[in-house]
Amino acid sequence: MAIIKPFRGIRPPQALVEQVASRPYDVLNSQEARQEATGNEKSLYHIIKPEIDFPEGTDEHDEKVYQKAVENFNAFQQNGWLVQDNKDHYYVYAQTMNGRTQYGLVVCANVEDYMMGNIKKHELTRRDKEEDRMKHVRVNNANIEPVFFAYPHNDELDGIVSRITSGKPEYDFVAPDGFGHHFWVIENQKDIDRITEIFKGIPYLYIADGHHRSAAAALVGDEKRRQNPNHRGDEEYNYFLAVCFPDNQLNIIDYNRLVKDLNGLSDAEFLEALKKDFIVEEKGTEIYKPEKLHNFSLYLSGKWYSLTAREGTYNDNDPIGVLDVTISSNLILDEILGIKDLRSDKRIDFVGGIRGLGELKNRVDSGEMKVALALYPVSMKQLIDIADSGNIMPPKTTWFEPKLRSGLVIHKLD
Repeated sequence: MAIIKPFRGIRPPQALVEQVASRPYDVLNSQEARQEATGNEKSLYHIIKPEIDFPEGTDEHDEKVYQKAVENFNAFQQNGWLVQDNKDHYYVYAQTMNGRTQYGLVVCANVEDYMMGNIKKHELTRRDKEEDRMKHVRVNNANIEPVFFAYPHNDELDGIVSRITSGKPEYDFVAPDGFGHHFWVIENQKDIDRITEIFKGIPYLYIADGHHRSAAAALVGDEKRRQNPNHRGDEEYNYFLAVCFPDNQLNIIDYNRLVKDLNGLSDAEFLEALKKDFIVEEKGTEIYKPEKLHNFSLYLSGKWYSLTAREGTYNDNDPIGVLDVTISSNLILDEILGIKDLRSDKRIDFVGGIRGLGELKNRVDSGEMKVALALYPVSMKQLIDIADSGNIMPPKTTWFEPKLRSGLVIHKLD
């Protein structure tokens, strides 16, 4: 069962939401955050990327940078740019991309659920990244940014959300990237109680995006529990901020690969080596997109190729063996190109499909990269099968879009 609770959100007044709201901390670098926040003292980047308030080149992990986050968070509240609701609520947060809208419930998820594995992961986390976000949660005593969860869709929840979203939203705006963001406050206590109750019947929640934020939030909550001799279990620090979307509304988009060289092979030798495990078809100069599972698109020296994995090179009954990222990692990147560790090898780079296959072509044509490989996207069913079987996806497998906008609502740990 999934334990969730409503909370007294801290959020911007309606008139300021577009100035406060920002992209998540981990989808842009310090330089980009600095540019996006130029001339906007109300931008959440001053809290989630506070190095922008120091001279360029300041280490974002410097103690004074974390302290600046706290100073700015306090100032935002004093200035009335962030205001706490006077009672506990759930919220609905919807996002529109390419004419399609997905509806999430903003809740507080339970730290114990995370520690016990009832909130399921599909990705490994890196300790240094966890530690950075743990410091950020600790010093602010708040989850400034939410994590992105999926849950097995539920008709009654869909009905409640549909009724609430037929009313006027609290926030309704289109961000600079063209994605729409819509936000409702759930006021009715009966609805709030019913949502809590329905989630008790949902066996698991799944981390879609935000593995490091989830780990950091849960570990800080667990730390506080151990430090409190009078711990009861209902304290605010036992919960962390999440937006939960029904699994049938989510789309995962492709996450593609670029490699700097052919590991000493000529183009002809590389294409010949591929034929052992793939049916290779030349497609010409027009962009070719993978058509189905186990079909790949390759761009090399101005030409596109279709690669179809041969029977016997994959295992459709194994949650990891069925993945195209597994097939390509083992049979192309490792066996032919000598790339053993996707996390650390400097010869490989990754591009989210939101940028389109034209981005792959440009980076190969420029000479920066030698070859590009595009993959058919992973499905939500594959993600859930992997999480349920206790397996971990290979690195850089899933790309969710649109990303959650940060700053629409914040959760304090006291």
